[in-house]
Amino acid sequence: MARTFDSYEEFWPYYVAMHSQSATRWVHLVGTLTGLAVSAYGLARGRKRYAAALPLIGYGTAWPAHFLIERNNPATFGHPAWSLRGDAEMIRMMLAGRDHELGEIAAKWLAENG
Repeated sequence: MARTFDSYEEFWPYYVAMHSQSATRWVHLVGTLTGLAVSAYGLARGRKRYAAALPLIGYGTAWPAHFLIERNNPATFGHPAWSLRGDAEMIRMMLAGRDHELGEIAAKWLAENG
């Protein structure tokens, strides 16, 4: 059963904790950016079907990381909209060189709620 949250701000530390391993976060980043690049390329070429690349490549790489690295279920299963927002925020932080902060947020949440 999925956890319940009253706000995105309450959900965010949980989302990061479900990505406690740096490898999981990097798989998400690579999958999302690759899917975005393929989608943008296809759309720029007038091939609308390429828009499907973002969710297919993004989730197609991210979800196995949860099962194989984290040994948990993707937060997307219980909270799809907030997970999408969380993924964007997590990737922004990583691109800004703040991956270590994500590890700290995850460790704190897991210590308090583990």
